[in-house]
Amino acid sequence: MGTFALIYSGGSMAQTPEEQQAVMQAWTEWFGTLGEAVVQVGNPFGASASVSGDGVGRPGALGATGYSVVRAGSLDEATGFAKSCPIIADGGAVDVYEALEM
Repeated sequence: MGTFALIYSGGSMAQTPEEQQAVMQAWTEWFGTLGEAVVQVGNPFGASASVSGDGVGRPGALGATGYSVVRAGSLDEATGFAKSCPIIADGGAVDVYEALEM
């Protein structure tokens, strides 16, 4: 089993309390389908900056909006988890990275 970071980008912010509740319900249900694979539910990201040899720029160049950590048998399995992520239905994307043990 490997550990994989799911990095979210895009999507939109729910505006009303009803929309916020619906979004939270969708995420809760999705995490429920992943069961024991979820290592860390993660969090959304706030303010960001990118640091390079040219200095610091704003906002973060990757456009990441949040993350979660899962365990999976392969990159393909972890990618399969990401395909049903609620952010996809909201126009966003999920990048899946294997976290290598050091």
